[in-house]
Amino acid sequence: MTCPVVASIHSLCESQTEDLGRRLSALVRAGDTVTLSGDLGAGKTTFARAMIQTLCGVEQEVPSPTFTLVQVYEAEDLLEIWHVDLYRLDDREEIYELGLNDALECALVLIEWPERAGEYLTSKRLEIEIRFCDKPEERSLEFKGGSEWARRLVGYLEVETR
Repeated sequence: MTCPVVASIHSLCESQTEDLGRRLSALVRAGDTVTLSGDLGAGKTTFARAMIQTLCGVEQEVPSPTFTLVQVYEAEDLLEIWHVDLYRLDDREEIYELGLNDALECALVLIEWPERAGEYLTSKRLEIEIRFCDKPEERSLEFKGGSEWARRLVGYLEVETR
C-alpha cells in the first residue's frame, strides 16, 4: 500500500528524532500500527524506544527486538505495546507464529522492517521512513498515512499537511 505523504521532517540530531517519537506517542491508541522503515542504523529503534519510554515510563528498558523479534510492554492507556522487528524473518508465514493477528486489533504495534510483511499489515497504518542525510547525525523522516493520520499529526508534530 502506498499512502499519501502527510509530513516530511528534517531531524538535525538523534535527540530531535527521539523528540518526534515522544510527540507521536501522544497521538497513538490501542489498535494503531506504526511502521518504521529505513536502512540499518537509520534510527528506527531509537524512534520506537522514545515512544515506548514515553508511554511506559522513562526508566523502561527498551532493547532492540532484532533477535527476539517481538518485545511486549504494558502501558496504562494502551494496555499493550508490541515492538516488532521483522528483519530476520525468513518467511511471511512466520508472522502468524508471532501472534500479530490479535495484537494488530487491540495493541499499539510498532513494526521495524515492515516491507518483510508484504500486504499482511493493515491499510490504516502510519508509515514512517527514516533516511540518512548528508551529515551523519541528520535524518529525514517521511510520514505517510490516510486522512485520519493527517488530522492527528497536524499540530502535535508542528507540521502542516500537504
